[in-house]
Amino acid sequence: MKPVEIYTSPLCGYCHAAKRLLKQKGVKFAEVDVLRSPKRKQEMIQRANGGRTVPQIFIGKDHVGGCDDLYELERAGKLDSILAA
Repeated sequence: MKPVEIYTSPLCGYCHAAKRLLKQKGVKFAEVDVLRSPKRKQEMIQRANGGRTVPQIFIGKDHVGGCDDLYELERAGKLDSILAA
């Protein structure tokens, strides 16, 4: 399974929803709280091609996007294959 990294904020409902989906699927992920590590927010923006909102989700080296993008992959039946590839 590819490594998953998610940039979050504890105040973000979309972050909680994205993490909940990953946990339901049994996916382990590395979480970066941009409120606790504000220097990492610049890193997130750069990696996400200018994306400034949380969550920003990466599977392997690929930028998935945010919570809606993650759920869309799940609805389309593509998330499992992306995680496994």
